[in-house]
Amino acid sequence: MSRLPAAGIPLVIAAVACFAVLDTTTKFVTTGVPLLMALWFRYMFQAVATTVAVLPVRGMALFRTQHPKYQLLRGALLLLTSLFAFYSLKYMPVGEFTAIVMIAPLVITLLAATTLKERVSPLRWALVAGGFIGTLVIIRPGAETFNWTMLLPLGLVACNAWFQVLTSRLARTEDPVTMHFYTGWVGALVASLALPFVWTSLAHWYLWADLLLMGLLATVGHFMLILAYQRAPAATLTPFLYLQIGFAMLGGWLVFSHVPDQLSMIGIVKIAVCGAGGAWLTVRESRVLVEPVES
Repeated sequence: MSRLPAAGIPLVIAAVACFAVLDTTTKFVTTGVPLLMALWFRYMFQAVATTVAVLPVRGMALFRTQHPKYQLLRGALLLLTSLFAFYSLKYMPVGEFTAIVMIAPLVITLLAATTLKERVSPLRWALVAGGFIGTLVIIRPGAETFNWTMLLPLGLVACNAWFQVLTSRLARTEDPVTMHFYTGWVGALVASLALPFVWTSLAHWYLWADLLLMGLLATVGHFMLILAYQRAPAATLTPFLYLQIGFAMLGGWLVFSHVPDQLSMIGIVKIAVCGAGGAWLTVRESRVLVEPVES
């Protein structure tokens, strides 16, 4: 598909808006639904919806993959990411949670330097350090407001960083729709193992509606993200991912009447600036690499 960066930007903005509403809904759902039951429903909805939408069009080609083991690993990593997200949202405000999660691109830089032996510039190292400082400002270890549940998003960040690294490797040879298909079914099948132990009847009908909304938002958000990356390079789209922090803070305020305190706001802004700065640096470096070819 030809690249149309201008068409990719509104798609990625719509995707992060879906994810912010998904996180806000998840936090609300965790007050009345067992976490593992909600997690199973989220993945089963995605798996079934993707299969119904794509299988009639792709046929057996949908199952074709050169790396089935990596597809399974990718699905397991995303399931762990979601598990950390659900537990984090149960105990943390949506805005602060989202800001900490958004240090994932900075962690990927760290992984690229330490495990993939990629060269990282001093400016990028400074942005990584700034992002981690912003995280510490939000978490505030040792402060009266600190408790162990505030470390849960860091587990999510670690799983998500490896998920993204693996995704970038698989994307070289794999169909993104096939990757999305396997991710949904791996999560659904693994979560099904715990379902008999956590299933319960829900007290209110609106909780079922919220579960349906979660599944819909996750499915639509991921499809929009796939469409965005088909139309524009990652370096162009990454800065817009940080709009999710703003959407999440808005959701936290509208639904839970939560506004981050002054220190948390400083940490959130620091993470957003360092993350967006890292994305801008990626765009700049990619242009430097591309210009000689174009000339």
